[in-house]
Amino acid sequence: MSSKLAIKLGAVTIGGNAPVVVQSMTNTDTRDVKATLAQIKRLVARGCEVVRVAVPDEEAARALKLIRQEIAIPLIADIHFDYRLALLAMENGVEGLRINPGNIGTATQVERVVDCAKEHNCVIRVGVNSGSVERHLLERYGGPTPQAMVESALNHVKILENRGFQQIKISLKSSSVLNTIKAYRLLQEKCPYPLHIGVTEAGGLMRGTVKSSVGLGILLAEGIGDTIRVSLTADPVHEVTVAYEILRALGLRKRGPEIISCPTCGRTEIDLFALAQAVEERLAESTADITVAVMGCVVNGPGEAREADLGLAGGRDKGIIFKKGQVICSVRGQEALLNRFMVELQALLESREANV
Repeated sequence: MSSKLAIKLGAVTIGGNAPVVVQSMTNTDTRDVKATLAQIKRLVARGCEVVRVAVPDEEAARALKLIRQEIAIPLIADIHFDYRLALLAMENGVEGLRINPGNIGTATQVERVVDCAKEHNCVIRVGVNSGSVERHLLERYGGPTPQAMVESALNHVKILENRGFQQIKISLKSSSVLNTIKAYRLLQEKCPYPLHIGVTEAGGLMRGTVKSSVGLGILLAEGIGDTIRVSLTADPVHEVTVAYEILRALGLRKRGPEIISCPTCGRTEIDLFALAQAVEERLAESTADITVAVMGCVVNGPGEAREADLGLAGGRDKGIIFKKGQVICSVRGQEALLNRFMVELQALLESREANV
């Protein structure tokens, strides 16, 4: 993909020619191991490949050992202000750290973190947000500009490089989509390390999805980005779903069914929203490589979704079910239509699983 250097985060390859990796972060109290594990399980079911957890204190750092024992994907500890928490997190088995070397301690303390990372074969992500750029850079550039963010990140990377450490990822995040894009474009030209991309403080489900899709979509289309997180003020499970849809739209990753549904119009005589939502919920955790269509009328439905493996198109108190554009049955009543469609969908899923 975008970076010249490939690194290993546990069993996951990042950078080089590896696929873009989807990451999310829990919003549970990490000290509550049961709740954190339950949320990670939900994230993994949606396709999360790397998970990050907040480590605000020693109790949370010690909880990492229990969490690490129960999950199969790489675990990253998010550390701020106290280098000792980074050391303890690595001792308790995390494969990665997310730190800002500018706020984690003195140069000597940062060096201790780097040496411990080398010992434990741990990846360090140097993360710089627009709100964490050093004062002298803010004064020089007149604010947290893309140039200031890049210089801040590279200064921190030098500390790691001076200790002979190269298991590095870098992230630059701003709530401004345009500044995020500009910063990553600059950084891409200046270093060989894998880049973790995201738009920070993007907002709630709708607004955050739009901002992330625009920002990450542009970067990924330009070949920039090796791991991604869609930051949403919402259940983090939605972050994973949105991430895969961005990657699917760009032809970079494909996970699970593709669902085609029309935006509705004056011809719609059925509750298409309810039908589409029911189908999406049924397929939310499926990894089957199928295309499913949920259309609003019998006039254009089959034709518009001709290549769908399975679809339905609603009419006045009835609907049709079709495969590859060919009608297989007509069903009266929305509830009966949905029930029959779910039977056909289950049969399709079972047949695909049997052929895997």
